[in-house]
Amino acid sequence: MRKLTTLFLLVSPLFLMAQKLKKADKQLASHLQSHIQFLASDELEGRRAGSVGEMKAVDYIIKQYQALGLKPMGTEGFVQAFPINEGKRMTANAFIKVNNQLLEKTNDYFPLSNSGSATFTSSAAVSLNEAKQVWFKDLQEVLEENTSNPHFDLNEWLITTSNEVKQKGATALFLHNSGTLVDNIQYNKFDTAKALAIPVVYFTKEGWKKSFKDVAETYHIAANIEFEIANRTAHNVAAFIDNNATTTVIIGAHLDHLGYNEDKNALDINTLIRNGADDNASGTAALLELAKSLAKKSPKHNNYLFIHFSGEELGLFGSKYWLENPTFKGDFNYMINMDMVGRYDTARKLSVGGYGTSSKWAEILTNTPTTLITHYDSAGSGPSDHASFYRKGMPVLFMFTGSHSDYHKATDDWDKINYTGQLNIVRYVQAIIKNADSYGKLDFLKTREQSMGKSTKFTVSLGVMPDYAYTGTGVRIEGATPGKLAERLGLKGGDVLVQIGDYKLVDVMSYMTALSKFKKGDKTTLTYKRGAEEVQLSIEF
Repeated sequence: MRKLTTLFLLVSPLFLMAQKLKKADKQLASHLQSHIQFLASDELEGRRAGSVGEMKAVDYIIKQYQALGLKPMGTEGFVQAFPINEGKRMTANAFIKVNNQLLEKTNDYFPLSNSGSATFTSSAAVSLNEAKQVWFKDLQEVLEENTSNPHFDLNEWLITTSNEVKQKGATALFLHNSGTLVDNIQYNKFDTAKALAIPVVYFTKEGWKKSFKDVAETYHIAANIEFEIANRTAHNVAAFIDNNATTTVIIGAHLDHLGYNEDKNALDINTLIRNGADDNASGTAALLELAKSLAKKSPKHNNYLFIHFSGEELGLFGSKYWLENPTFKGDFNYMINMDMVGRYDTARKLSVGGYGTSSKWAEILTNTPTTLITHYDSAGSGPSDHASFYRKGMPVLFMFTGSHSDYHKATDDWDKINYTGQLNIVRYVQAIIKNADSYGKLDFLKTREQSMGKSTKFTVSLGVMPDYAYTGTGVRIEGATPGKLAERLGLKGGDVLVQIGDYKLVDVMSYMTALSKFKKGDKTTLTYKRGAEEVQLSIEF
């Protein structure tokens, strides 16, 4: 009996420690769930950058850091506000009525982004066959006439035609395309081209059919075409642990999501809230809990800067703005980014990106055991905020549990998160930070480029990394992936892609649409600009 008592005394501390760790993990999972349930609730309306819902998320995050006693490191307390240029859009007063029927903006029609502005009313009924105040042009006829003309440029035709019809008394030019030839007319909200002579409006096939049913009829038209430059303000949140160290580690996650899809970057079509539980309430929650653990006890050879970025979904706006306008200036060691860390399973694994950005990561990660099934990716670039820091010459790591069918959809909700997997990711990052502390300042290495997208589902690729923050017309690239088509073609950072085959590129979304039209083995042409020079190449996917 005495031996059993002695044995119990010997093992009971280990037993109690195991029980304590188990309890701590349960608490961590509970805290993660609590954060995500709030951040991904309908109350926050999808946390669109610059929205009321985003500010509710910001206020929640600030309260967490205040409770921990962390030092504010924004420009106004914990917050760093920054502007988002939404480009040119139709005003609320813009409209078109045909026979007193109000048409729907975007769905039925849109003015060209370089359209002239004017208010006009036809004093008499207009006919599609007889040009008077409003002229009508079927682009199918124009395109058919110029199929064998290699020098035909639709933009030049629009400029010339709008001038010509104005001289003949036209107050507006209405366009449509009755056929299958691609016209590639798209609205570019960042268009800086000189305005056309008169309002030029493009009708969708549905809008044209609804508005002008019969060629033989006459129509009364009233319209107001006017634009405004739209801006909104988004907010980063930054907090700091000062260990009086010479180097500082940055740990980040983006807090924004898609709202009601006002920016048209969702992958489903409805008017529902995109709550973004995995993307990226999961990373936001993980960052809060990491800060909590480091506030209690942190490795002392580094300071720790926690940044919650907004505007990530629009093109890494928040992280790029912070780097251009840092709220803390110091000697930065490395950056860890967590984006979509809530859907871990053994099939998708945990992807750890950026291990090639320092010669030390391989050793550090080898010496940081985990029960998680991991996949390591050397690339420092990618479709999240760590890419901004990599571009500035900083070693990075990117934690990501993979894309899924709910990505950028209204179905990305809190009850689909794997909270046990997420707590293990938090523990893993804690261990990496602890192990990296003895290595001093990590060296930086450039890596291969990663092509675009968290959820890229194309059968072909150029192998480029787009600059998501570029606001000009086209797709400016930050680099080409070694061994991929773009590198073989000689493309490099700073080049602006403007057309693939018949598809003109306005922005990244139009680029994605264009890629979806091709399959492996297809031959076409690629047009890009390098400085003032425009280059056209024959390519095969």
